[in-house]
Formats: sequence, C-alpha cells, structure tokens
Amino acid sequence: MFRHRWLIALAAIATALMLVSGDAANARAGGGFSGGSRGMRTFSAPSSTRTAPSVSPIQRSITQPRASSPFGTSSATRPGLFGGGLFGGLAAGFLGAGLFGLLFGHGFFGGMGGFGSLIGLVLQLVLIYFAAKLFFAWWQRRSMPASAYAGSGGGSGFGFSPLGGAALGSGGAASEPITIGKADYDAFERLLGEIQAAYSAEDLNALRARVTPEMLSYFSEQMSQNASRGLVNKVSGVQLLQGDLSEAWREGDTEYATVAMRFGLTDSMVDRASGRVVDGGQHEEVTEVWTFVRTRGGAWILSAIQQA
Repeated sequence: MFRHRWLIALAAIATALMLVSGDAANARAGGGFSGGSRGMRTFSAPSSTRTAPSVSPIQRSITQPRASSPFGTSSATRPGLFGGGLFGGLAAGFLGAGLFGLLFGHGFFGGMGGFGSLIGLVLQLVLIYFAAKLFFAWWQRRSMPASAYAGSGGGSGFGFSPLGGAALGSGGAASEPITIGKADYDAFERLLGEIQAAYSAEDLNALRARVTPEMLSYFSEQMSQNASRGLVNKVSGVQLLQGDLSEAWREGDTEYATVAMRFGLTDSMVDRASGRVVDGGQHEEVTEVWTFVRTRGGAWILSAIQQA
C-alpha cells in the first residue's frame, strides 16, 4: 500500500513539474509567451484569421490596460492551473499537503480512524476529481489547433485578401484603418527571419534595430536566463509558410499591423561549452501573431508577439 502511495505521489509531482516547465520548452525569440504593445488595442483581441483563428491575449506589456478593455486588468498576468483568488490558493494548498501526506504514508488526511477514515477517502477522491478536471481544462486551453488553410500569396507566404489589406475588426475611436501592400508583407517576412537570426546569435545591436525597446528587454531577459543555465538558443531554417493580415490601423502618426504567421524552423538549446544539442533540434512548424509598428513613412519594427 505504501509503495502505491509513493507511485501516486511521484506521478503527481511529475505532472506538476511538466506544468511548470511546459513554457520553457518553447524557445526561439518570444516563444511561449504573449507580450508587447499594440497601442490602444493592446488588450483587445486581434481579429480572427484563417492562419490563426484564435489568439492568446497579451499577458505582459508596459501599456496600462484601459478600464474598458475587454480583458480587463486580469489579462496582464497568466493564471496558473488552479487560477487565482482564495479558491486557487486553497486548492493548491490542499493538493500540496495531500502529496506530502501520500509520501509519508498518511494519505491526504492522515491521523483519521474509523468512520473518519471513510470521510477522508471520499474527500481524497473528490480532490483528485477536481484536480484532474482543472488539469484537462488547462490542457485544452493550451491545445487550440491552428488553421490548416494554405495561403494563396505569390512568392511570399502571405495571402492577399479581397479587401486589399484593409484593416479588419474594430478598434478605438481615435484609430483609423490603413492599407497594407506587398512591400509591407515582404518587410514582415524579412523581419521574421532577421529577428530570429539575431536572437540566435545573441546580437542585441541587430535586435535593437528591428524591435521596440520593450521587446528588446524581453529578448534580453530570455538570453540571460539561457546564459545562467549555460545554454544558448540556436534557431535556423526559418521559412514563412502561410500568413495573413489580422488588422492594420493608425493612431496619430503611428501605424500598426498585426499579422498571423505560420512558419517552419529548427529550434535547439545548445550547451555553450561543448556545442552539444541538449533539447530540440527537430524541424517544427509554429503559428504566432506578430504586431509591427512604425512612424508614418518609417521602417516597420516588431512591437508584440502573441501565441495562436
């Protein structure tokens, strides 16, 4: 019986570690998180596209959410498996205490005897049921499939809509739609490759010319975390496979364009000392939504990345 309790406890701990480290498996520039700024639309959901039917809200931004934001202030932080508030704390606390009880052979509610032990067993089953339910709900949120639609762009991976690149969706009253043309799509595709290459080379000067200061700070933080573990993230073979426009608009003299992109790449975590690949290394396809910004007549730079 004690051996079975150990097995259950170890399985639960392994599951918890998987949840904690799940985002760490997403390397590359901006991989695994949704952050940055989209002007007045930072906390508004981008318009759905064929490449990315659904998009994660911005979770990290220097932009302060407006009171009328659809996501509200809660979108600035990512809820954990148990969510926030009093219930989340209690659920996590009970589960943690139960795991320690299992490890030391006392069950979730050690010290009970007779009829009390039966109640304890029932409570254990209830807790396990709710923990499993929360886990599967969390997993479903992470596993939204990307669209399988293939774009129809010419030499570029971007598909041109009948609207000719006009902005989709609604924004703030002070914004107005703008038209995005082939030269802009070519710039977005070029920036995708250049930003990933600069990130892979840990070239902050190259990144500084292609991203906003906010995004540069996020990338620098990722690089520092890799360096502290003796690793470097190498990205190669970046190729845009499909892309389309979500929305494009102007706020004063500042123009924004949010585009969904599905691209292929080889993403590897490499040991700095030996050059040995310790994680990844396989070619994969990724779908993300990138927002670019420019002053009117200037060059586009990256201002936000969201996960599809």
